[in-house]
Amino acid sequence: MSEISGIKACVFDAYGTLFDVNAAAAHLKGELGDKEAKLAEIWRLKQLQYSWLRTLMEGCYVEFWQVTQDGLDFAMEAVGLKDDALRQKLLDLYWKLDSYPEVPAMLQALKDGGLKTAILSNGSPAMLDGAVQSSGIGDRLDAVLSVDGHRFYKPRPQIYAMVTDHFKISPQEVCFMSSNGWDAAAAAFFGFQVCWVNRTGQPQERLPGEPKKILKDLSQLPPLLGL
Repeated sequence: MSEISGIKACVFDAYGTLFDVNAAAAHLKGELGDKEAKLAEIWRLKQLQYSWLRTLMEGCYVEFWQVTQDGLDFAMEAVGLKDDALRQKLLDLYWKLDSYPEVPAMLQALKDGGLKTAILSNGSPAMLDGAVQSSGIGDRLDAVLSVDGHRFYKPRPQIYAMVTDHFKISPQEVCFMSSNGWDAAAAAFFGFQVCWVNRTGQPQERLPGEPKKILKDLSQLPPLLGL
């Protein structure tokens, strides 16, 4: 894999990259029991699938919060749960997901090194604001960019162009991080220099666009950029 250089902005996917999407279910492990892991897995999968399908179908965009609720409803039925109070607890927790432990210090190192930092996410502005504020990283971000203004989701190239338009830089001057292999591939295909944050040891997607680096977590990013 080639080296990363000439970077002016570091841009992060939010869910699964900066924020732990499994945290909501993990906090309720006592109530979910042995269904916790399966519920979290299905919830995330359906959340992503519904965003892709609504984009492809055209004209049926809804905010990511609705997609998140729809994914949870599918997941709860799939694992045999019917509990309105538990559903509400899970949704409430999604507004204040835990960031991964290395995230605050990593972002501070990038800022101290003179780089711009941003989020580019499918999340709605209100959802992203809730996660950013609850994790206390707002002062380490220059921008939080949501797809909501376009009314469709990643991996459409117009979404990645939001970054270059906002910072007035070229794709090659952007280092993009995502834990989603499909997102990493699409961002690389767009022209970003991409680090795939492969926290769970997944195989690489068979898609156009190859990440320049594969990281186990985001603590590896500042040294990679010479910081």
